[in-house]
Amino acid sequence: MSANQKILVVDDEHDIVDLIAYNLTKEGYQVYQAHNGKEGIEMAKQVNPDLIILDVMMPEMDGIEACRLMRSMPEFKHTFMVFLTARSEEYSEIAGFNVGADDYIAKPIKPRALMSRINAILRRNTAEAEIGSGDKLEIMDLVIDRDSFLVYRDTDRITLAKKEFELLYLLASKPNKVFTREQILKAIWEDSVVVTNRTIDVHIRKLREKIGENYVATVKGVGYKFELN
Repeated sequence: MSANQKILVVDDEHDIVDLIAYNLTKEGYQVYQAHNGKEGIEMAKQVNPDLIILDVMMPEMDGIEACRLMRSMPEFKHTFMVFLTARSEEYSEIAGFNVGADDYIAKPIKPRALMSRINAILRRNTAEAEIGSGDKLEIMDLVIDRDSFLVYRDTDRITLAKKEFELLYLLASKPNKVFTREQILKAIWEDSVVVTNRTIDVHIRKLREKIGENYVATVKGVGYKFELN
């Protein structure tokens, strides 16, 4: 899986970069390095990595700004981006997801846990390819049929309200990706002016009641994701 996959590590602490690069190289990844946000963007343009690991606090340009800028560039819209930081404040995690981060890893680095997380993130490409194309998603034990607005779990048919179905379809289309409440509102209730975060929470609760508790996970303070087990 990792033979041709490229990972860019961006951190101003050289020993951290060396540790991560050593473990990624052992797994067979092609590893590239940068030591601040500006340098990271330039390196990313050169090597077009499959995944970028960004420290939050860096000189020249921090990871949040670097991620925000890269997400605005067409070539990086679908690149996996993971934040690496020693900061434990919830607001920094929320800021990371709000600018388009796919995941968040805390320092100090635990190599085995890091590799497990990175491997899982890069497996999403395979998972997304396997759930199907067109108007029908097949994921875990669910079949989500957009034509009929029906969901099947094994042989059981589940009928959802239109917005509940659209919410499930959105989350399941990108398994393990965290969708912020703002992204969900824009995608599903774009024409409404009276929808609040509470509306999303209520639809999530109803969705869980109908399909079960094990599919949609809450990311505290950020949003929701379809959790691929």
